[in-house]
Amino acid sequence: MRERQEASEDAVMTRIGQAVMLLHGGDREEARNRFGELWAELGEAGDAFHRCALAHYMADTQDDPGDELAWDLRALTAADGLGEESAAERGVGGGRADGGEPGGGRWAEARESVPGASSVVRAFYPSLHLNLAADYLKLQRPEAARLHLDRARDAADALGAEGDVNGVRAGIDRLERLLRER
Repeated sequence: MRERQEASEDAVMTRIGQAVMLLHGGDREEARNRFGELWAELGEAGDAFHRCALAHYMADTQDDPGDELAWDLRALTAADGLGEESAAERGVGGGRADGGEPGGGRWAEARESVPGASSVVRAFYPSLHLNLAADYLKLQRPEAARLHLDRARDAADALGAEGDVNGVRAGIDRLERLLRER
């Protein structure tokens, strides 16, 4: 029974990865359609790791900054709901802002010495908060952007050198410069 469940869970990540490839290949509309179908299948009560990854990528397919923010907030909410058992047991991760694909990149496991949630969950937060900061900046809400930029930097610093957080740190620095220019 556990093998069937794991195969099913792997199938969800495979489908997310396929849609991500469409997105990175420039077919935002088809990626958005596939993410939408998968979101409907998962539902609000679906696996938190799947919802986090899916919402994280779905945000990139949005044309409206408010819709992008809504999806990034869904990703953060799902990450907050992730437990040790979900992503950590699967040993999977992925990325977005640095161009990484599901299965590797900046969502790789982070240093165990960071207190609190599982290492995979901790590795989500720098990117999630960076994306939220960018969303708020697009929406002309610099105070909210600053709050999430600070959270992104704190989360990245807590990870140390583990994982691939350098791409996220570069994004934090770029967004920091944009905020200073405003």
